[in-house]
Amino acid sequence: QVQLVESGGGLVQAGGSLRLSCAASGRDFSINYMSWYRQAPGNSRELVATITPGGTTNYASSVEGRFTISRDNAKNTIYLQMNSLQPEDTAAYYCNAQGAVRGYRPFESWGQGTQVTVSS
Repeated sequence: QVQLVESGGGLVQAGGSLRLSCAASGRDFSINYMSWYRQAPGNSRELVATITPGGTTNYASSVEGRFTISRDNAKNTIYLQMNSLQPEDTAAYYCNAQGAVRGYRPFESWGQGTQVTVSS
């Protein structure tokens, strides 16, 4: 079992910045893809950004140029630096990790979510 714990959400004014963190913990695991998703009330969950172990990144078009995902493999932690935040970025943000336990058993884990609210 791999647990993910997010932190860093909060309330910010439009144009402001926030940095989210997601730390993975467990035993005998390795992580491949790590991602951030978000879900606004009444909407489905959407992919925000993904990062591979080698550092290759992918972003949703709505956040490209404003958000930056990064990864510390030694700490099994990813970050999401969010700049120029807009009210439409308001959502619960979730961390996702995919990998293997004991080298062969695939897993996918989700964090509990952290709320980001951007006021206009």
